[in-house]
Amino acid sequence: MLDLVSRRLLYFVLSAVVIVPGLISLAVPPGLNLGIEFTSGSTMTVNFGNPVEMAQVREALEDAGQSDVILQRTGDDFFMRLRELSPDQKVTLEAQLAQRLGPLVVLDFASVSAIVSKEIGRDAGFAIAAAAVGILLYVAWAFRRLSKPWRYGVSAIFALVHDVLVVLGLFSLLGRVFGVQVDATFIAAILAVVGYSVNNTVVVYDRIRENTVRGISRDYVQVVNQSLVESLVRSLNTSLTTLFVVLALFLFGGETIRYFTLVFIIGITAGTYSSLFVSSQILVVWESRRWGRIWTRTA
Repeated sequence: MLDLVSRRLLYFVLSAVVIVPGLISLAVPPGLNLGIEFTSGSTMTVNFGNPVEMAQVREALEDAGQSDVILQRTGDDFFMRLRELSPDQKVTLEAQLAQRLGPLVVLDFASVSAIVSKEIGRDAGFAIAAAAVGILLYVAWAFRRLSKPWRYGVSAIFALVHDVLVVLGLFSLLGRVFGVQVDATFIAAILAVVGYSVNNTVVVYDRIRENTVRGISRDYVQVVNQSLVESLVRSLNTSLTTLFVVLALFLFGGETIRYFTLVFIIGITAGTYSSLFVSSQILVVWESRRWGRIWTRTA
């Protein structure tokens, strides 16, 4: 039979290779490239009737008193992240840009105050914490007939934290290199990824429970290994099917949901990996009381 459990050193190293650079990026300011929902300010997407260059738009914004603007070009449209603008300031800025660069159309405008941004950030943290507690309690209850069921819940939380760190770290790196921003939809996508990750983990745990009840082996390591082998194809097929759909949305769904679907792509990949090769391996080490041999290749 395929031996998946004894290679836990490789799995942990692979996770570290992905997570550690992201943690370093998160630790170095600004960490994540936060959108206006978390930092306050205004955003505006503008389309000019005449062909204009990025340098021309930036110069016009500087002359209008917006020297600290973050400017990005997407096709023929220009995305601007500015200091918080009042309605009168917005009208004035539009007039100044039109005078310098010709007629324009404002495709999108949003403004968030500092108070609202702090509330959004706080509520997002509460939502993720509440989800983690709920998952811990649910998994512990679902496996209550097994010995020490709370270990299954804690191991599931480890997998959840693993997946969230992978997404946060990669988005921090993408923010530094490509200017990818984290907004309110990012939090919604993270919560969806958490649910997907836990679903995959519970499927694997359920197979472990079935094989434990059946008594296929007295060796818990062998029980987990066989359960992983039996769950491998099912987990990969389910994840790949979902991933193909999300990838299609990422490629053809438009700019408004691009980063939302990117979170899903990263999260589905990390969630599938963690359910098979992280949470179950932590459970093996914990249940077999081999913390001192966690870095050995033998089970």
